[in-house]
Amino acid sequence: MHPGLVLLSARLVDVVTGELLPQTALAVSGGRISGLDDDQRIRALAGPATTVIDLKGAVVTPGLVDGHIHPVMGAELTRGLDLSGCTTLDEVRQALAREIRALAPGAWLRGWGLDPNVFGDRPVASAALGPVLDGVPALLLLFDAHSMLASPRALELAGVDGPRRFEQYAEIVCDGAGRPTGLLLEDAACELVERAAPQADPAERRAGLVSALRELAAAGLTGGHAMDANGDSLSQYAELDAAGELPLRLRVAPWCQPGADGAAVAELIEQQGTGGRLWQVAGVKLFMDGTIDNGTAWLERPDCHGESTHAFWPDPASFTRIIGQLHRAGVPTATHAIGDAAVRHVLDAVEKATSAEYRGVRHRVEHIETVPDDTLRRFGELGVIASMQPTHCCDFTRADHTDNWSRRLGDERAARAWRCRDLWDSGTTVVLGSDWPVAPYHPLTVMAGARHRRPTRDLTQPPHGPGQALTALEALQAMTLNPAYAAGEEGQAGRLAIGHRADLTVFAENPLATPATDLAGLPVLLTVVDGRTTHRDTGL
Repeated sequence: MHPGLVLLSARLVDVVTGELLPQTALAVSGGRISGLDDDQRIRALAGPATTVIDLKGAVVTPGLVDGHIHPVMGAELTRGLDLSGCTTLDEVRQALAREIRALAPGAWLRGWGLDPNVFGDRPVASAALGPVLDGVPALLLLFDAHSMLASPRALELAGVDGPRRFEQYAEIVCDGAGRPTGLLLEDAACELVERAAPQADPAERRAGLVSALRELAAAGLTGGHAMDANGDSLSQYAELDAAGELPLRLRVAPWCQPGADGAAVAELIEQQGTGGRLWQVAGVKLFMDGTIDNGTAWLERPDCHGESTHAFWPDPASFTRIIGQLHRAGVPTATHAIGDAAVRHVLDAVEKATSAEYRGVRHRVEHIETVPDDTLRRFGELGVIASMQPTHCCDFTRADHTDNWSRRLGDERAARAWRCRDLWDSGTTVVLGSDWPVAPYHPLTVMAGARHRRPTRDLTQPPHGPGQALTALEALQAMTLNPAYAAGEEGQAGRLAIGHRADLTVFAENPLATPATDLAGLPVLLTVVDGRTTHRDTGL
């Protein structure tokens, strides 16, 4: 049988050693790499139906995988006004005013990517945006996607006029008189107002998801560990997969929230392994805390506002029990844990679970923004994977600690920011991702940030914690080899080897030889998933 795809005149990267393989061509059959050899021998395998592409010396790596991404949520949350480029309150007000002028009377304004640093020392509240939102129902998602600002009119339409109690840690922030300030913390609070806003129709949502997925493929991504299965996302993946429109291989982890009873956990276990050709439910996502920026992380000592003192689970012991249940069922978990107390509790829960009879389950901690020295070694000892997003450090914190994140923590804990190097050196498997839509999805920007740790918008600025940088090879491994290991798929993915999946990313030059500050601009020429081209540059 002739291969379906042949790539010639290529430089093939061995992601184990960082060296180029001696072969210059590869063949793909049935979605797998079926041949690695010189151009002449691989070309001879081609038949009349084989797609033959001359790469003219371009560089091929295993397909890049985002270790933490929210495709459906990202497509939905990035509708509306992009505020991520605003660095001052005046810029935010001006952007809102322009958007409002284009709105129909009574229409809702949606915005996303709002950086709390624009508020400086002022409280994050709708009043800070002045009269620009008067009478306009508006929902502005903060960059962390764990909090939003609702305008007074939006609160009125939603019937939110004071504090509420929730099963999970969430809050409608109120002033001293009990009136909402507009700041809503965590999903349960945000949903109260979101339900009052108009929802996109199914056709619009589908088109938005297709467009987003194509952009991800064009950026060089061949896969993603999707950290949610909310709403109808699974049915959307199934529909696109069946139609041949799913350009990424997705590993999906549905959420387990506080209050989940035995039936809910059993349902999560039952879902495992369901899916299609390019997507599968594999794992469960949990939350141990919120975010440092909005005061909902779980820290061992309060932040400078006396906040970040509580777990997301009102009863952390119930989290531990559920980790044990999932572990015994062979289900891997991925737990959002940002603060030092949250990370410690997750590691304690995994240690307790792994003393049980079932071993070999690969658990993960997501984000790990600040941890003390004594926590580092436990990742490697317990085999817990560290899933990290270096662009959070690059783009939302500053080397001089004048940003909101660092000021809340104080210098001691801010100096322990995103310890990628220390975790790697302690023997931990580090996986990199974007957490899109919280941060931009481009994988080259993620890898570059892991290397230079500088603000993406201004690479002349000093790095935050340069001693925590990864090497070029480590950053590439953290988006190829290591995601495959985290998924238990190291024998069939993450390398250019015969029998491995034909998930490939092709660059104009070698990303390992490209300076970190130039890496984000490296052209992606070709993306291949399961042997099928999902992106091809017009010049190739």
